[in-house]
Amino acid sequence: MLSIEIIFLYVSVLIFLSILASKLSDRLSVPVLLLFLIIGMLAGSEGLGGIYFNDPLFAKSIGIVALVFIIFTGGIHTRWKDVRPVLVPGFVLATFGVLITAIIVGLFSVFILKLSYIEGMLLGSIVSSTDAAAVFTVLRSKRASLKGSVRPLLELESGSNDPMAVFLTMGFIHLLTIKDASLADLIPMFFLDMGVGALMGYIMAQLSIYIINRARLEYSGLYPVLTMSLILMTYAATTAFRGNGILAVYLVGLIMGSREFVHKKTIMKFHDGLAWLMQIAMFLTLGLLVFPSQIIPVIAAGLLAALVLIFLARPIASFLCLLPFKFNYPEKTMISWVGLKGAVPIILATFPMLAGLPQAETIFNIVFFVVLTSVLIQGTSIPFIAKKLKLSIPYDKRVYPIEFEKTDGIDASLEELIVPFESEVIGKHIYEIRTPPKCLIVLIARQDKYFIPHGSTVIEPGDIFLVLAKKEDLAALQVILAKTV
Repeated sequence: MLSIEIIFLYVSVLIFLSILASKLSDRLSVPVLLLFLIIGMLAGSEGLGGIYFNDPLFAKSIGIVALVFIIFTGGIHTRWKDVRPVLVPGFVLATFGVLITAIIVGLFSVFILKLSYIEGMLLGSIVSSTDAAAVFTVLRSKRASLKGSVRPLLELESGSNDPMAVFLTMGFIHLLTIKDASLADLIPMFFLDMGVGALMGYIMAQLSIYIINRARLEYSGLYPVLTMSLILMTYAATTAFRGNGILAVYLVGLIMGSREFVHKKTIMKFHDGLAWLMQIAMFLTLGLLVFPSQIIPVIAAGLLAALVLIFLARPIASFLCLLPFKFNYPEKTMISWVGLKGAVPIILATFPMLAGLPQAETIFNIVFFVVLTSVLIQGTSIPFIAKKLKLSIPYDKRVYPIEFEKTDGIDASLEELIVPFESEVIGKHIYEIRTPPKCLIVLIARQDKYFIPHGSTVIEPGDIFLVLAKKEDLAALQVILAKTV
C-alpha cells in the first residue's frame, strides 16, 4: 500500500508534466488533451511509470465529476447572444445528429465487426457525440478561430449532445441486461430523461442566481465554492429524479452565463481553472486505465470504425440535420469535420464493463482507438481545414490590464466599444463628442498599447474604448460612435 506522500508525489508530477505538455500543444499542432491522454498511458503499468490501475468504477466516477464541471464551464463561457441564432440547428445536431451517427456506426459494427444488433448500436451510441472538452479547447485556442455562426454552433452542439449519447448508451445497456426489454421502452425513458433534465436545469439556474445574489458572504473566495456546491447539487438532484444530470448542469451554466450576478468574473475564472484541472485528471485517469497491449488486437477494427465515423457517419448526420438551415457548403463541411471525440466516449465505454457485458472489453478498446484516431486526424487538421474552407479568422482575445467586478450597489459594467474607421468622431477630442454624463472611458487600446485618456485625447480610427457605464449609456455612446461622416 502506497503512502499518501507517494501518491501526492505521483499526482503532482503527472499534473506538472501535463501542464508542461500544454506548452507544446501549439508548437506541435496537437490538441493538448491528446497529450494528457498519452502521459496517462506512459505512466500506466505498461508504460514508463509502471502505475497499475484497473478500476473502471473509479475511472467512471472521476470522469463524471470532471465532466460535470467541464460542461458547466463550457456553458457559462458560452455567450447567449452568439448561440441564440443557432439554438434550433444546435438542438437538431445534438439530438438527431447523435442518433443518426449512432445508427450508421451501429450498422457498420453489426455487418463488419460482427457484433449483435444491440451491441453494435451500443458501440455507435458510445462514440456518437462530439466531446465538449476537446471542442472547447480546440476552438478557443490560438490555432482555430472560426468566423460566423460556425463556432457558436459547434460549441453549443458539443456542450449539449452528451445527454443524448448518455441516454442512448444507458438505453441499449438496458436492452442487453433486462430480459424482455424492447426498443419501445426507450421512448418514455427519453422524455423522462430529457424533460426532467431540462426542467431541473432551468429551476436550478434561477435558484443558483438568486442564492448567489442574496448570500452576501463575508469572503469573496467563498462564492466559487458556493457555485461548486450548487453544480453538484444540480447533477445529484436531477439524477435522483431520473433526469439527465449532464443536460441540467449545462443549462445551469448557459443560463448563468447570460445573466448578471455578483462576483461573476471571479466565479468564471475559478471554474475555468477548475475545468482545466478536471480535464487533466480525467484524461490522465483514462490513460492509466488503458492497457496498450489489449488495443493492438483491435487496431484494424478500431481504425475502420474511426474512418466510418469521421468520413461517413458524422458528415451524413451533419448535412442531413442542417438541410433546413441556411448554412453554405463550406460551413456544413467544417461542422461535419469538427466531430471531435474525447473523454466522454471513453467514460461511456466503462458503462458496459460495469454492467458485465460479454463484449465490454472489446468495445472499450475499440472506443479508445477511435478517440485516438479522431483526435489525431480531426483535432490536428482543424486549422488547416478552416483555412482551406476560408472560415478561419485571426485569433483576437484581448486581455486588458484592468478588470471590473460587478458587486452590490453598482448597476454598471465594463464594456469595449470600437471606433469605426468612417466614424465622424475621428480626429476630434474626447470632450467634443458629448459622451453621456454617467459614461466613463477608462482606457483606450490603440495598436496593442493601452493608455488612460483625458478630455484632450484625439480619437483615431480603430480605437477600442473600455467604457464603464450602464447599458442605456453604453448604447447612447455606441450610437455616437456609429455616426459616419
